[in-house]
Amino acid sequence: MIRMIIGATVGGLLGFLYYKFVGCASGTCPITSKPLNSIMYGAVMGLLIS
Repeated sequence: MIRMIIGATVGGLLGFLYYKFVGCASGTCPITSKPLNSIMYGAVMGLLIS
């Protein structure tokens, strides 16, 4: 259980960092156009990997 929480947290953080530093210049990217989308996608991926 704790591993899943850590995985989701780290994934969300990495998703935010991806949004912050890579992002989407045109604003039409479905995942990286908004920070919440990137955080949620990263959290889900982190949860699945953990």
